[in-house]
Amino acid sequence: MPARAILSALRARLAEAPSRTGSLIVSLYGDAVVPRGGALALATVATICAALGSGDGAVRTAMSRLTAEGWLERRRVGRNSFYRLAARGQATFAEASARIYGMARPDWDGRFVLVLAENGGAANGRSDPGAVGRIGPGLLIAPSPLGGSHDAPLPAGIRLEARAPDADDARRLAARAWPLAEIAARYERFLACLEPDPALGRGGRDDPLTDLEALLLRVLLIHEYRKILLRDPLLPDALLPADWPGRRAQRHCAKLYRRLVPASERWLDRYGRTGAGPLPPPEPDFVRRFAGIS
Repeated sequence: MPARAILSALRARLAEAPSRTGSLIVSLYGDAVVPRGGALALATVATICAALGSGDGAVRTAMSRLTAEGWLERRRVGRNSFYRLAARGQATFAEASARIYGMARPDWDGRFVLVLAENGGAANGRSDPGAVGRIGPGLLIAPSPLGGSHDAPLPAGIRLEARAPDADDARRLAARAWPLAEIAARYERFLACLEPDPALGRGGRDDPLTDLEALLLRVLLIHEYRKILLRDPLLPDALLPADWPGRRAQRHCAKLYRRLVPASERWLDRYGRTGAGPLPPPEPDFVRRFAGIS
């Protein structure tokens, strides 16, 4: 699938999502703005969002809401507005970046922690699967030691440690405790937009994207991938099916992302603005995104 077809497919996915502008801006800041100082002009944000179908009014409303919620801080310079990551946004994006660009399944010693939780586990306060699964009313489970960036303290209760009799039993238990089938389906829908992708093998020379289109595709790629990762408990490999689509999704995402970086960064160099002028160059850690993923 050529790069332009991938862009069209991901644009169609975006159009299906309700209230997409705020979430898209979060992805834009996390992927493209954080490594370049964390601040961006409203006009630059509006240009990018407009190319993805979000009008100026929707962008301004979303930016105001993100500011009110503590994600962004607004600064005016004359008639222009600039938005910088607030403390909450910085902490959240640091955690998300570790999951997205350096995702590693945690080591596992074969043990589970089980908690018969007080109040049925309500104290856990999590709406996503995270590192903690549920195998019955008030009975929670997690691989030991907990791993991944979705770690959360287990709720108070009676705590036990146990091992599954064998690897097959451990995988069946994981499939019962976490919504792995649902997450796998999300990965498969994401992969349907990306593969097969012969353009990656040819460098995409026969279907070139403009610099802006490369940035749009990069943001949409991470936007869709991030939404799945936020629900992925990042269980150890030993607890996942052998054909787990998350592994394939990571490889395809990494490969396409690396090809998009030069052109997308060129657009940001030329058009990205902060209150002090052009965007600063990316921080050194930027080049290590998806490092080691073949």
